[in-house]
Amino acid sequence: MYSQQKNDLVLKAEDLIYSNPIEAIKIADHIANISQNPNQKAIANLILAKSYLTKGDYDNAIIFAFDDSNMADKVNINTRIETNILKATLLRKLYLDIQSLEYLDIARSLYSENSTDKEIFKFQFVLEHINMLLDRLKIDEALAEIKASEIEFKSFLDKNVNQKRALYLVTAKAYNSLTQSDSVAVYLDKTFELINTSKNNNLIEKAQIYKELGVLQLHKKAFKESKETLFIALQFAEILDNPFLLEQIHRDLAINYLASNQHNQHNVYYKKFLNLNNSIEEIEQQSVNTYFNVISEQEEYKLEHFNSKYNKNLYIVLAIALFIIIVGVLILIKSENRKKGKRQIINYLEVSRNIFSKVKPTKKVNRQTNKRLVIPEETEQNILLKLQRFEKSLKYLNKDMSLAMLAGQFETNTKYLSEIINKNYNDNFNTFINKLRVNYIIEKLKSDTSYINYKISFLAEESGFSSHSNFTTVFKGIVGMSPATFINLLKLEREEISGNKESG
Repeated sequence: MYSQQKNDLVLKAEDLIYSNPIEAIKIADHIANISQNPNQKAIANLILAKSYLTKGDYDNAIIFAFDDSNMADKVNINTRIETNILKATLLRKLYLDIQSLEYLDIARSLYSENSTDKEIFKFQFVLEHINMLLDRLKIDEALAEIKASEIEFKSFLDKNVNQKRALYLVTAKAYNSLTQSDSVAVYLDKTFELINTSKNNNLIEKAQIYKELGVLQLHKKAFKESKETLFIALQFAEILDNPFLLEQIHRDLAINYLASNQHNQHNVYYKKFLNLNNSIEEIEQQSVNTYFNVISEQEEYKLEHFNSKYNKNLYIVLAIALFIIIVGVLILIKSENRKKGKRQIINYLEVSRNIFSKVKPTKKVNRQTNKRLVIPEETEQNILLKLQRFEKSLKYLNKDMSLAMLAGQFETNTKYLSEIINKNYNDNFNTFINKLRVNYIIEKLKSDTSYINYKISFLAEESGFSSHSNFTTVFKGIVGMSPATFINLLKLEREEISGNKESG
């Protein structure tokens, strides 16, 4: 009766991991405190680790996932396999890819000894590897593995809805990264069909699904629908209080508002994104430290045991020295991966902005088309050619440049010129000029090493802005960060390249 009661508690806690992780933590903590059975204790630790991961609390997730008792010989082999897969997931999220793959290999070695549940574990190994490829933006490799998995696990997926839904979701993520909207829509529709039939209320999965749908709508320039969808995702993320999900959703909302020219709202959500990004850096650094501390304590215990048994001090000194070297190397790898991760975020923002700045306005709304001026085709093409020459001439660097002045140079009127810029560049005149100026100074910063050492006021003057403050405001609005931040990242990138060349 007592054992059955604990089994019921385990089932209840497992049902709550992705819908109410706080309650799942309370139940699992109770199980761990009252249980004398090593397997029950390991299962409780696994539930605790999963629940903290759902909340985005990587620090506590690591503490319970890497508890030594989880790997005891008396612990069920399925529990040990699942724990090692979870370890791989945690370390992948912390950019510790080498260690993540090592724990995945440990899980595989245990899996080879296991006589039950082989197919579900085999699928989990593949899914974890696909997620790593997606996180590192190796999208083509991820899609190739996804397609192979659909064939290999076809019969298994037909019988296991949760696993099929997980595969559909990562497929939608992959196609969203490539902005292949039709494919994204197909797999998101399949995902929604399956999640509506599920008995489990998996909030973290729902948040991710609605987030992907919001990004799809963003790519289609359906800004209103995208915002509504992203706010649904935001509600799920706020219930879980998961800072990693919140950061991603706030980033997408900031891009949405920027693309739809709602600059005040863009500033609000971009600031929230930056604050969350800073918090995440602290969480990740603390979690990495916790991981190395846990491993260090375990190694120290093993060394002490070795010393008491064999009393070979020389070997202990060598082992400690080797461990210190490994830790140092791992910290360097973590630092490099973190820098790469931050650049990926920045690149994503820049690429997204470029997409929206280059795509022509949609022609679906007839009301807008009717309001446009009727401009003869020959006149429009003539002005477009002049605009292209103007972009290459650097005349836009003139501080006095105005719509009237440019219209005069083009021998046309301001209404025609304004209409053609709006129609073909999806910008008003001021934004059109400002983007040319910002792009000019960015290219200077990238191509001429001396420019990164100049004062911001000089860069403002050089690119045709009337003041330091005006330049900074416009630059941040277009690029998504201040000129100073952009220059610091550029310096960091050049230092890395220089360091790599020297070490080579």
